[in-house]
Amino acid sequence: MRAALLPSTGAAISRLGIGGWQAGGRGPWGGGDRSDDDLAIAAIRKAVEGGVTWVETAASYGLGHSEELIARALQPWHVGEEVLVFTKCGHPWDPPDAIRTDLSPASIRRECEGSLRRLGVDRIDLLHFHHVDSATPIEASWSTMAELVEEGKVRWAGVSNFPVALLDRCQSIRQVDSVQLELNLLRPAATKDIVPWCREHRAGVISYSPMASGLLSGTHDRDAIAAMSSESRRGLTPETIVDLVDDVRQVAERLETTVAAVAVAWILQIEGVTAAICGARTPEQVEAWLPAADLELDLEAVAAIEAGLGRSSGA
Repeated sequence: MRAALLPSTGAAISRLGIGGWQAGGRGPWGGGDRSDDDLAIAAIRKAVEGGVTWVETAASYGLGHSEELIARALQPWHVGEEVLVFTKCGHPWDPPDAIRTDLSPASIRRECEGSLRRLGVDRIDLLHFHHVDSATPIEASWSTMAELVEEGKVRWAGVSNFPVALLDRCQSIRQVDSVQLELNLLRPAATKDIVPWCREHRAGVISYSPMASGLLSGTHDRDAIAAMSSESRRGLTPETIVDLVDDVRQVAERLETTVAAVAVAWILQIEGVTAAICGARTPEQVEAWLPAADLELDLEAVAAIEAGLGRSSGA
């Protein structure tokens, strides 16, 4: 699998990583009623065997269950060398399951220690702040992250879902190694501001939800999409989504690959994008997106997809 550099670190990571939300089980912020621990482990191992060199999760997914399951899934490999683990903090929980937002220095440190314990490692390879905490000055939060790096508990430091103004404030204290953001054919807005900021400041860009939570996987028909909530459809009409997926499907058929692979490959061809986090509940779902890492979209393919974007007023 092709690799890319996290620019400020010089570290090479595979262009695709596997997400750990599905490994969160059926509890809060987990994968829901369809979750299956054994299948989640099998999917993670399938991805690593296919060339994926990192797994991404969050402490809050399943209230720690995801991190514990990932530790089990990666037992055949040397974590930190053969496979890297990325996780997120900023959403601690109060018993039994009240998740809150907190990027205070004390909370960051508690979450870091909890993640180290659940993952069974001495150092987290990449730690992201999950969301903005409006109650804590970002300078206090990011300075704590910098201390964790200096102490050797975190290798690289990043943020998720942060606007440019906060990225600037973080960067003034310590290099932002990575920015995690939602970027897909239905949500391309980050290409206008966050991605250019990352190019300018040598920060990696890691896209989450590259298949828009399955909407761009090619596995849902119009009726299934129409039955989803407006929030699940990103506020778009079923027709907008179906038409765009049809455009992607035509490209996939010409290139003899999957709809999912083309949707993810479109993200990876954007200048400044380092890698994408792909989710999977089963090994078969991994097989659908693995080809994206090595898929070259020619000019005809990019033109066809972006013409579809132009016709989709909602997108």
